[in-house]
Amino acid sequence: MIMTKKIERRIKSILRFAAIVPLLAAILFCFSSCFGFLVPDARPGESGTSGGGTPPDLGGDYSGAGDKLADLSEGLSPLFFPSGQWSNGGMFDCVWTPENVAYDRASASVKLSITEKNGVKYAGEYRSHGFYGFGYYSVCMKAVKKSGVVSSFFTYTGKSEGNPWDEIDIEFLGKDTTEVQFNYFTDGVGEHEHIHSLGFDASEDFHEYGFKWERDKITWYVDGKPVYCATEDIPQTPGRIMINAWPGREEDVKDWSGVFDGVFPVTPAEYKWIGYKAL
Repeated sequence: MIMTKKIERRIKSILRFAAIVPLLAAILFCFSSCFGFLVPDARPGESGTSGGGTPPDLGGDYSGAGDKLADLSEGLSPLFFPSGQWSNGGMFDCVWTPENVAYDRASASVKLSITEKNGVKYAGEYRSHGFYGFGYYSVCMKAVKKSGVVSSFFTYTGKSEGNPWDEIDIEFLGKDTTEVQFNYFTDGVGEHEHIHSLGFDASEDFHEYGFKWERDKITWYVDGKPVYCATEDIPQTPGRIMINAWPGREEDVKDWSGVFDGVFPVTPAEYKWIGYKAL
C-alpha cells in the first residue's frame, strides 16, 4: 500500500511537470524572439553584415520575383548608378556612358544600349551602391543577339575597392543566345566557365536567371529551376550587383563571343527587375 501511494505521488508529479513544459517553451520562445537572443547565422548578407536565423530552403524550384531589389519596370533605381565616362580597357572595346542606361516606358524596362560616335563605341553598365554577400540573386532580362556583344548579370568586387577580385557571372554571348555562360572568379582566379543550353532564344523574350551563392557552393537557375552547381574554390567577398552590355575587342573575344561587325544600331539588352534574398 505504501509503495502504491509512492508510485501514485511520483506519477502525479511527472504529470504536473509535463503539463507546464509547453508553457515554459512558449515563454522561452517569446522572450528570445522579442529580445533578439536567437542564435545568429554567421553568413554575411548585404555589406557583409550577419543575418539572423536559419537560411531559407529555396528548394528545387525558386523564383526571385518576390524579392525585387530594384523594380526596373517602374524606372531607374536609387540603389543603383550607371558607370560613366571611363573604360575597362582590355577586351572591352567601349567607353561606359550614363546616357546608355535608360528607362523605356513603352517596354517597361531599363535598356542598356551600345552606340557609336566619332569612331568611339559607347556602352551601358549599371551597378549597385551597396555590397551584397551570400544569397539568392536573380534578374529578369532579355539578352542582345549580335556577334561580339556580351550582355550580363553578375556580382563583382576587386582591387579598386580594396578587395580581392571575386565575381559570379551570368553572361550571354551574342553569337548564340540559345546558350548562357556561367562563370566565377575567386581572388582573380577564373576558368570556371560552363555553357548551358537554354532550349529557347534569350534575345526573344524576358526570362528569369539567377544564382544561389552559399559559402561552399554556387547554384545557377533558369526560370526558377536549378541547372548547374559549382563547389570548388567558391568566392567569399561581398560585391556589387551589376548588369552591362558591351562590344568586345576582336583580337581578345573572337573565339569567345564572336566578332562585332560594327553595324549600328544595336538592339539593347533589356531588364525588368533585379532580385536579392540574403541567406
